[in-house]
Amino acid sequence: MKRTPLFELHQRLGARMVPFAGYAMPLHYGSIQAEHRAVREGVGVFDVSHMGEFWVSGPEAQDFLESVTTNRVARLKPGRAHYTMLPNAEGGVVDDVYLYHVEPGRYLLVVNAANVEKDLAHLRERAEGWEVAIEDRSDATALLAVQGPRAAELLASLTDADLAAPKKNAVFRARVLGREALLARTGYTGED
Repeated sequence: MKRTPLFELHQRLGARMVPFAGYAMPLHYGSIQAEHRAVREGVGVFDVSHMGEFWVSGPEAQDFLESVTTNRVARLKPGRAHYTMLPNAEGGVVDDVYLYHVEPGRYLLVVNAANVEKDLAHLRERAEGWEVAIEDRSDATALLAVQGPRAAELLASLTDADLAAPKKNAVFRARVLGREALLARTGYTGED
C-alpha cells in the first residue's frame, strides 16, 4: 500500500488509517461528526496527496491539452485553472480533472487517485507525435485541500501571499511556512 508524504504525520497525530485507491489514507482523528462541524463552521485540512499530478510542458502543450480535454485550453491564461474532462475516442469520460495553467507553456493536471495509471497511459498514448513532455509527479507531491469559512484565515497565518486577491480558479506560487508552494483557489465542493 502506498503512503502519502504526510503518512507519518497522520500516524503521530493519531489518525485512523484506511485503504483508499491503493493508499493508506486518514479517515478521521476522533469524532467524524466533530470534524464535519469543524469544517462547516471553521476550517479543515484534507490530505489529498493520493491524487495524481502530471506536469505537461513543451512548445505544443496548449494544443495537445486542447486535443485531450473538453474545455478551451487556449482561453486558459497563466495563473488560471478550470475543471474539465479527459474524453475517450467514443466520447465517454476517462476522468474528470483540474487543469492549471501555471506559467506559459507549463500546465498541471490533477487527476483522481483511482485513475492515475489509466490517465497517464491515456495521455502518453495520445501524446505520440506531439512536442510535449508529461512528467508524473504523483508520488513526490503533497497536496492539501484547505476548506471551510476560516480557510483563508488559516492560510494567511502561514504565508505572506495576498489571499484577498485570488479569485475562484486562480493558481499562483507563494511561500508557505518558508517553502515554495503552489496555491490554488479551486475545488469540487462549491465552497471556498
